[in-house]
Amino acid sequence: ALIALCVGIIGIFTYIVLRFELSFAIGAIVAVLHDILIAVGIVVLLGEQLSQIHVAAILTIAGYSINDTIIVFDRIRETLLIRTGEVRVVMNEAINQTLSRTLLTSSTTIVTVIILAIFGGAALRDFSVTILVGLVIGTYSSIFVAAPVVLWWSNRKGGNLRKDVQATVIAAEAMKADA
Repeated sequence: ALIALCVGIIGIFTYIVLRFELSFAIGAIVAVLHDILIAVGIVVLLGEQLSQIHVAAILTIAGYSINDTIIVFDRIRETLLIRTGEVRVVMNEAINQTLSRTLLTSSTTIVTVIILAIFGGAALRDFSVTILVGLVIGTYSSIFVAAPVVLWWSNRKGGNLRKDVQATVIAAEAMKADA
């Protein structure tokens, strides 16, 4: 179970690094690790052993969380390209633009998982409870962990996040033109 979890996480991290600029990749990796560690911690606090059901739930949490984070990051990247002003303010605007969508999507999924936990029987209870914890934590981290880490990392390395995004867009357009 631990090997499957590690291989799955390595695959997700590889995708993140290839998909985003370094600052965004660092933010996404920190957010996913945050979600996984809290989910595993809750499983341990509940006195459960880490089973294959939990591994499946944790990998699902990682996938759901990274999807949510990518949506927020894409909006941040789009907004950085079209708006001027301080990067922190532009990032905040972009997060606010995706906030209602993120909360509605997560709430709908959470209601479904609660129903699954209540009526799914003992076989699905461990999976549902782990997913429920992961959905709440994953929604939180997509909004309040990932973007601040991106901003912190970008400021720490002394780069310009807007220019990094513009360079990535230019490189992607050049690759499309060559193809």
